[in-house]
Amino acid sequence: MSEKRSINIPGVPASEPASLEEPTTPREPLPPKPDQQGPEAVSPTGSPTGAPATSRAQSGQYLTTAQGLRLRDTDHSLKAGSRGPILLQDHHLREKITHFDHERIPERVVHARGAGAHGVFRSYGTAANITRAGFLAKDVETPVFVRFSTVLGSRGSADTVRDTRGFSTKFYTDEGTYDLVGNNIPVFFVQDGIKFPDIVHAAKPHPDREIPQAQSAHDTFWDFVSLHTEAQAHTMWNMSDRGIPRSYRTMEGFGVHTFRFVNAEGRTTLVKFHWKPKQGVHSLVWEEAQIINGMDPDFHRRDLADAIEAGAYPEWELGVQTFPDTEDQMFEGIDLLDPTKFVPEELAPVQPIGVMTLNANPTNFFAETEQVAFHPGHLVPGIDVTNDPLLQVRLFSYLDTQISRLGGPNFGQIPINRPQAPVNDMLRDGMHQQAVHAGVAPYQPNSLDGGCPFLAGQDIGAFIDVPEELAASIKERRNPASFDDHYSQARLFFRSLSPVEQDHVIQAYTFELGKCYEKSIRERQLAALANVDADLCAAVAKGLGLPVPAATEEVPDSDPSPALSQLGKTWPVAGRIVGILADEGSDLAAVNAARQALDAEGIVPLVIAPAAGFLGSEDDGGVPVQRTYLTARSTEFDAVIIAAAAAPAPDAAPGLDAKAGAPGGALDPRGVLLLTEAFRHAKAIASLDSAAPALTAAGIPQDAPGIVSGNDVGALVKELTGLMAAHRVWERFPAASA
Repeated sequence: MSEKRSINIPGVPASEPASLEEPTTPREPLPPKPDQQGPEAVSPTGSPTGAPATSRAQSGQYLTTAQGLRLRDTDHSLKAGSRGPILLQDHHLREKITHFDHERIPERVVHARGAGAHGVFRSYGTAANITRAGFLAKDVETPVFVRFSTVLGSRGSADTVRDTRGFSTKFYTDEGTYDLVGNNIPVFFVQDGIKFPDIVHAAKPHPDREIPQAQSAHDTFWDFVSLHTEAQAHTMWNMSDRGIPRSYRTMEGFGVHTFRFVNAEGRTTLVKFHWKPKQGVHSLVWEEAQIINGMDPDFHRRDLADAIEAGAYPEWELGVQTFPDTEDQMFEGIDLLDPTKFVPEELAPVQPIGVMTLNANPTNFFAETEQVAFHPGHLVPGIDVTNDPLLQVRLFSYLDTQISRLGGPNFGQIPINRPQAPVNDMLRDGMHQQAVHAGVAPYQPNSLDGGCPFLAGQDIGAFIDVPEELAASIKERRNPASFDDHYSQARLFFRSLSPVEQDHVIQAYTFELGKCYEKSIRERQLAALANVDADLCAAVAKGLGLPVPAATEEVPDSDPSPALSQLGKTWPVAGRIVGILADEGSDLAAVNAARQALDAEGIVPLVIAPAAGFLGSEDDGGVPVQRTYLTARSTEFDAVIIAAAAAPAPDAAPGLDAKAGAPGGALDPRGVLLLTEAFRHAKAIASLDSAAPALTAAGIPQDAPGIVSGNDVGALVKELTGLMAAHRVWERFPAASA
């Protein structure tokens, strides 16, 4: 294959190309693709088996039953004559249908829609003085599996809905499995876990109609959060651009709660966890998200898998904010046990402690991404929990959930959940028990099994619960007074955003509340916004056609936190996607040069042409086509290069494709639409001089911000990548609130 065709374009479905005819020569199953990896091959009790990770996959050349019996036919049931009834004795039919009937397990109540990947975490060692966790010692590398998810939608919902995202990491440490179970928002809706069923019931579809799916823009959600005002801070984050991330790869992660580190001397430090994406924090604009939900509901899932397949491995730095473990567990007036509060980074800088790289896709979605089970109580020596009342309930809820979803208490023996440390737990039997336990004395103390297993001391890796002195108290159902502030952090977040980002928040509130039927709910939420920011409240009220309420509470001001804005920085462009509009009349040498230049920057170039196949001759340096005018949409691309002012393709007919618009134009209307959207969504656009009419047709001024033209492909790509480093050409968004 020539160098021009060696660019790694993701999306290959199998590890070998498919033959045109049905294969008939028996062979072993194909291996996984190079970008795929299965769980480590350890036993149900954590012992290394020495087997390859593929050892659990199907084997042998021939179709068999589940018991290994070879089959000669799987197309016809056993009948009493060719037209007769099917016989009960058909053991293959019964096994095949019975297994099929039971293929589904209960989906997660929340976080049902997810995507996962394997990777490795390398510790910097910078946390070694505050925690004795072995995986955080210098240069220790730990295998990980990460699952990203939405919260509200079912498994079949779309990816780019406005929602909170889960960001959970399973560390397979040699001291046991550690799970960091977090979100892409550092604050939560409720302060006490007893309210978790309430917020989920309110946010889920209405129980009478089971709509809307994966949406917070409805009455029950806003009814709850406008009454239960501790939810206002989380709601503000969700109405911001953080609610519609561009990619899982450009999404921050937070542990939400305050945890406790314990060092080798037993000294404790309170910490909050942060995942910082190396590519920066970046979001979609609202129209992009709406288009994607129809064009490609698997957008985030596909983006993550394609990036890994293309070798653009996503990376995040893990960092911690640290706080003295004082008796009151407060910091700068912020209650560290209140999960609706975050600590601005300007008050407590995030200290990097390691880097995570995701470098392999799952081999099987169900076995890995669907069956992975996280639990904030999966701890290791050196990391402990606090008395955060939401975290305390999660310690019960997650374990209870797995028993229901995964068929019993042995979910930890499923391959993706197996610890990569020795397990000797004295837990026995139960549904789906996969270990074959030896010995006769699964109790402690014993003498019949030689006393094994023995209790460990701290000096040999035992987990030690931090002895915490408790103040004299009474048993009661109430929160501390420090939990009563429901508005100051919502105000801090909103006023820390740039004017453009504030406009997006205003639009989100106006849209969401505009979808509510009950006027009283809209009015009640406006009353809450009046306590957050008067200008925000007035703008949303105007959009809803309602009077502006007055504030009812005195809310303290605080200095803005620049770390909360996504604007004003530049980031690496590797792993981004650029569309190249071309046709047979394009300068194919220039198109190939652009592809090579983009690939050299780690960017995935996708050629968009009238038809699939090749531009030019496949055997003579032609250009492979990845998208057509029919299948492409601007939302897939971070930037666009125009190599042709393409005439309408034969299928540019409104009756065939609604994107084709009205007939009779000089250029293909789908290419014009793509450019119009890319410009409207503030994406960088580069054009060869010969393709300038395409800009004119799309109504794009050549001197507009973020538009570059010329015939020097190398210079164009350099300018384009420079613009892409800021994610968008923000100057195209004149802030309405400025």
